Amino acid sequence: MQKTSTRLADGRELIYYDRLPVRRSDHPDRRTLPKQTSSSRARFDSLTGEWVIIASHRQDRSFQPSAADCPLCPSRDGHLTEVPAPEYDVVVFQNRFPALTAALAQVSTSALAPASTGGGASGVAATGALANVPAARTAGAAHPTRPSSSILRSIAGEGRCEVICFASDHDLSFADLSSDQARLVLDVWIDRTRDLARSPGIEQVFCFENRGSEIGVTQTHPHGQIYAYPFATPRTNRMLDMTTSYRRRFGRNVFDDMLAAERADGSRIVAQNPSWLAFVPYAARWPYEVHLYPKRRHADLTGLDEGERDAFPPIYLDLLRRFDQLFDTPAPYIAAWHQAPAHDGGRDFALHLELFTNRRSSGKLKYLAGSEAGMDVFANDITPEQAAKRLRALAP
Repeated sequence: MQKTSTRLADGRELIYYDRLPVRRSDHPDRRTLPKQTSSSRARFDSLTGEWVIIASHRQDRSFQPSAADCPLCPSRDGHLTEVPAPEYDVVVFQNRFPALTAALAQVSTSALAPASTGGGASGVAATGALANVPAARTAGAAHPTRPSSSILRSIAGEGRCEVICFASDHDLSFADLSSDQARLVLDVWIDRTRDLARSPGIEQVFCFENRGSEIGVTQTHPHGQIYAYPFATPRTNRMLDMTTSYRRRFGRNVFDDMLAAERADGSRIVAQNPSWLAFVPYAARWPYEVHLYPKRRHADLTGLDEGERDAFPPIYLDLLRRFDQLFDTPAPYIAAWHQAPAHDGGRDFALHLELFTNRRSSGKLKYLAGSEAGMDVFANDITPEQAAKRLRALAP
């Protein structure tokens, strides 16, 4: 894999990832773009122990442009896009309309209340949640911004949001990629996880893909995103709390025991190979939801060995192609990599990918109703066993 870093006209970084050596310096960004001046804040919810990103500058981002105006296609025939080259294998660049913005600065420990010294690795209560998030950061200033009240806290929304384009062909989807192309995407996810996790102030790296207008995708070109957060996310914190309490109670790892139970039961397994296991979770929230785990536990993508990396594309492409056959049109979906925070939780956390659709049948979407949107209590119309049986029957 050849990695070439360059800069776009407004100063954002763009990185080409090529399977074969390619000269990339011949294609500079010829657009005239203003320098980025956007910024965001992360506000702390003292009732839930969660951070909320406030990024009002994103209101004007492009929304479902035509294929002729796609900003993620290569630059061709006078159409200048986010990718200056006329072709590419995989490309990553900083989002022009990012939720997290600006350069990361040094962590200051004085602006937020002290973290709790007790409890698990990531407590969800207000004080416990602060144990695994950085305090307020400077944004080019000599001193951190101090909260006006001990309960109304915020930090600069400093992090990094990247776009990853899986292929230069606008009409492809991830499921259309070859195993070699999918392996390159995996290698890019690993490389970006490694680089971003080493950046000062980054607490968690999240690689994901949203596909389909029903999910809310604003660009139809085959692409995903990578977020580097200045805090551990709420979902990860909850999983870390469970791993901690489970180990205290039983002396074992909850992820290991869950995988063992799924393999022993077998009714929810969709596919597997020597390195990976895909199954519908026992308590699935979505009508069709599959979790994909390496059979050896790793904290994040960087732990995968060559054999596990080689074994990933066939099973992941298999799952995506099954999803494409579920309904009369390709299923909208979210595919999300769950990784341990950069500086905590690696001992017990298990890397895995969660793939789910918000479509429950042809022509019908699952909307988040009051119980789900208001209280995080999901109700599923399809049993996980039924979903797994149907997905198994859809083998490509």
